[in-house]
Amino acid sequence: MSWGIRTNGNPTSKSPPALDISACIPIYRGYRLFGEEQHLHQLSTKTFNWLLNQTLHSIVGEILRLNEDPTVHGVALHLSENAYSSKILNAVKPEKDVDGVSDVNLGRLVRGDTYNCSVSPTASAVMELLEKLDGKKVLLVETCGPLEASLQCLLQRKGAMTMSCQWKTQQLQSKLHQADVVVVGSTKPKEIPVSWIRPGTTIVNCYPDFLSGKISLKLVGCSLIAESVSQNMVKTSERWIQSQQYREWNLHCLKLQPLSPVPSDIEISRGQSPKAVDVLAKEIGLLADEIEIYGQTKAKVRLSLLERLKDQTDGKYVLVAGITPTPLGEGKSTVTIGLVQALTAHLNVNSFACLRQPSQGPTFGVKGGAAGGGYAQVIPMEEFNLHLTGDIHAITAANNLLAAAVDARILHESTQSDKALYNRLVPVVNGVREFSSIQLARLKRLGINKTDPGTLTADEINKFVRLDIDPSTITWQRVLDTNDRFLRKITIGQAQFDIAVASEIMAILALTTSLADMKERLGKMVVANDKNGQPVTAEDLVFSSFLWLLYYLGCKFSFCIFQGTPVFVHAGPFANIAHGNSSVLADKIALKLVGEEGFVVTEAGFGADIGMEKFFNIKCRASGLVPSVVVLVATVRALKMHGGGPNVTAGAPLKKEYTEENLQLVADGCCNLQKQIQIAQLFGVPVVVALNVFKTDAHAEVDLVCEIAKQSGAFDAVPCNHWSAGGRGAVELAQAVRKAASQENHFKYLYNLELPIIEKIRIIAQKVYGAEDIELSPAAQSQISRYSKQGFGNLPICMAKTHLSLSHQPERKGVPTGFILPISDVRASIGAGFIYPLVGTMSTMPGLPTRPCFYDIDLDPDTEQVKGLF
Repeated sequence: MSWGIRTNGNPTSKSPPALDISACIPIYRGYRLFGEEQHLHQLSTKTFNWLLNQTLHSIVGEILRLNEDPTVHGVALHLSENAYSSKILNAVKPEKDVDGVSDVNLGRLVRGDTYNCSVSPTASAVMELLEKLDGKKVLLVETCGPLEASLQCLLQRKGAMTMSCQWKTQQLQSKLHQADVVVVGSTKPKEIPVSWIRPGTTIVNCYPDFLSGKISLKLVGCSLIAESVSQNMVKTSERWIQSQQYREWNLHCLKLQPLSPVPSDIEISRGQSPKAVDVLAKEIGLLADEIEIYGQTKAKVRLSLLERLKDQTDGKYVLVAGITPTPLGEGKSTVTIGLVQALTAHLNVNSFACLRQPSQGPTFGVKGGAAGGGYAQVIPMEEFNLHLTGDIHAITAANNLLAAAVDARILHESTQSDKALYNRLVPVVNGVREFSSIQLARLKRLGINKTDPGTLTADEINKFVRLDIDPSTITWQRVLDTNDRFLRKITIGQAQFDIAVASEIMAILALTTSLADMKERLGKMVVANDKNGQPVTAEDLVFSSFLWLLYYLGCKFSFCIFQGTPVFVHAGPFANIAHGNSSVLADKIALKLVGEEGFVVTEAGFGADIGMEKFFNIKCRASGLVPSVVVLVATVRALKMHGGGPNVTAGAPLKKEYTEENLQLVADGCCNLQKQIQIAQLFGVPVVVALNVFKTDAHAEVDLVCEIAKQSGAFDAVPCNHWSAGGRGAVELAQAVRKAASQENHFKYLYNLELPIIEKIRIIAQKVYGAEDIELSPAAQSQISRYSKQGFGNLPICMAKTHLSLSHQPERKGVPTGFILPISDVRASIGAGFIYPLVGTMSTMPGLPTRPCFYDIDLDPDTEQVKGLF
């Protein structure tokens, strides 16, 4: 690009050449980029005038607002000298700093990183005008702040010697006489004569009206500085476009030094110094404005990331499921974390773990936490297991507020006339009565196309104010994130409590694909029927928008780490009484972040017959995602139980059958493993069996399980030692998963949604559980008929059954046969989008055992550390 204006001073002339590039206008500009990426010149500018009396606080506030505006890609500040302030200059984000005035951009310039910094447009214009500076003396007069720093750096890099002074400097005349070039940043005082400037000196004027008198001068207008500003705008826009594209990972994994014997989970967690979450976020390509940091080790991620990476190809999608577990669990979370550590830290493959948020119920009940275990866990495990960022509590508040709204509406409708209700629902405020936007939406659903409250007829008012809820049909229960059996049924109000993670709001959070989708789903939630048998929704209660606002923060999911590898934690529905999978949003964003060759590993609760079946038939339908591989977790302990071993009881020592070699028990118990492999094959996805090895397992037992698994149709079966060795102990599993993911995928759903509800239940019972048939109670039959008439018959099925057996009877292990599956009740989560039958005596509120986990949990008042959590 030719800028084309240059003056060479004539040593014999009394008139110094002057280059006027002044552009000191007290405004700032925010600009937006328009058009496709190749049309970077298409910039739209917005000009904001600063009032003389505008405060520093208000100016900084406006700049911060522009920083967060995704449609503004740069901020140009043009300040008078008295407006310069470090708070203002550093308020602009470095990547939007068109003027190059922030400390970050100046630091990059000094360091020589000119590609990643913006340079002062005035300084750039000065340098464009000056050539052959090597050995020249350049005097900077009244060039203060960022401009002076930029000029000194650029001039010295060109070989010039720089001097700085003010108009009041005592040796000013001497310095002016020595200088080959004078760069002026303010108006020359009248008392300083032009004769002090040596003939032949080049003057670069950065301020209007520098010279006085009748000397003929060659002046360059402000086009150069404007061009430099424009150039910086394009540069920042190019950087913005690059920032919106997929970024290669630059992940540095933390080193593990496993100890033997393996310490407790909480000791291991505290012994590992976690990486700062903002550092990890940068390493995996997250932008600074896409995360909200909570402390040092966790953050929430903004959903804007999905829009930024919408054109990025997804990575491979891996589901971790399991065989029918013992009450102790078989380590699916541990396998998930170990697999991700192996892929990332040892095979150098981008990978993400996506987990559910733990509920206080099992954490303080029988099972304990859900952070994994040993050297394959999410850290800090105390924060992971105890509330994390509070999403479950937000669900509890939203759920119970809706329950209170239902009861309150019934009360008010029973005690007030139509007129009184209308006057309270649509009050006169400041002499004006008007509908809210939510009320207008309700009128539209009722077929009343009016916007003036004064024009409704008596019949229309009646329809508007009365929901006529039938109390006997209320299905919306209050929830609490605590195992409390005495809240299963309470006398006063004839109501009950469910555990918080059984709330439909939790299911909606896990299945939603966007904020708009979540708002729509919340509005569709059915809380009861009216006296005509029609469903009453949260939208009818004019409540859906408030629910959406209340739970908005929960839609940003949490982000934790271990061994420097990333973990998304979002949503936590149980698998026995809900669909048992982490959120669709977490999976979708992780699939974009890992890149085409990366892996996202997510977990389904309990056995494959429960969590995996619901993952395929419910979650995959909602997300549209197709899994690449199923990892089926098994343990010798659980297989021995299914082979006829004694009961495994939480809190009690294991019997000798589980601590001594017994190949016959293992072989007999592999029938459950074979059945779970067959269930996975119903969906056409390759299966890799991960045998979670315990220290009591004999080598012969491990080899036997792997051999039987391969003979039963598994793509591969490998022993895993990640609990004791971290990612290194799951390398063989990671290699098997990579190979399986390259196989042809024949994914399919188990049933057609258009089938009748009863037929869909029967297919699951027979093909997945192995039942001969199903038996519906009168209540279940009545509910199915009602939901079918209401138009909900085409929803998928979410079976609520025990996780301790393939059948409805927890004591029946192995592969039960010859049983009829009893359906005691059928409920609907219309917002979440599924029908859920209750099998047998299944309860939606767990109870505490004789000796809960909280007996061992304490807080040390001196160290402020939690003790006894596992």
